[in-house]
Amino acid sequence: MDSQVLMALGLSIIGGLSTSIGAIVVVLNKSPNLKMLGLLQGFAGGLMLSISFLDLAHNAINSIGFLKGNLWFFGGVTFFAVVAKFIPEPTLAPSTDVKSKKRNDDEGGKDMLKKHRRQVLFSGIITAIGISLHNFPEGMAVFLGSMKGLRVGVNLALAIALHNIPEGVAVALPIYFATQSKWQAFKLATLSGFAEPLGVVIVAYLFPTSLSPEILEGLLGSVGGVMAFLTLHEMLPLAFDYAGQKQAVKAVFLGMAFMSASLYFLEVSLPKEMSL
Repeated sequence: MDSQVLMALGLSIIGGLSTSIGAIVVVLNKSPNLKMLGLLQGFAGGLMLSISFLDLAHNAINSIGFLKGNLWFFGGVTFFAVVAKFIPEPTLAPSTDVKSKKRNDDEGGKDMLKKHRRQVLFSGIITAIGISLHNFPEGMAVFLGSMKGLRVGVNLALAIALHNIPEGVAVALPIYFATQSKWQAFKLATLSGFAEPLGVVIVAYLFPTSLSPEILEGLLGSVGGVMAFLTLHEMLPLAFDYAGQKQAVKAVFLGMAFMSASLYFLEVSLPKEMSL
């Protein structure tokens, strides 16, 4: 059992670290302007919506039934809606300088840019949390697949690695824009991927035999609700503001299509007895 756990842990680290590849793609490019940021925020929002509805909520409904699956999903929505009320929104402080209109305009521009960066930073942190919650059960799946054999575990880890690259982009991009720090963007994207080996450790050592499939699927459905809410509440408004509604919507559907293809590749790599 110990050797199987170590194998699963190693494979999950490989899969999780692929978020770093997405981060590298971001930090090797120049800091994007607001329009480009909006397009990429829309793309990332499409990734998140696809994960929420076509993966987590879909699997919960299929596994535990339409009613229970929806109750768990909207429970997650309600939970995060309540949490969001206690998170202060960034606001602009009014300028107190009345000596010069030009100076007011300059300071107002700086304040607006500061507000943009704070909003985007908040969006990036929330995205990192959502991606981490999504990566956690993938670590569990790698562990269970590795229990069936090395081939299954390797195939699953490679599929997840490909699946996680755009997730690394979704985390690193807003962090890089908001902080102008390549290291911060890379670090947070990489940390979000480490939820996968954490999933291996927990399922292997804390409750390897007492994990209720119904409770697990319900919790994943709730995670889908949380991710859907944060996408619609935080990411898409920024995308619309920065890139315009028409262009942002196109980016959203492109992100959904990309993630759907990734989820399909992940699905065909899974053993029939397993699901994420």
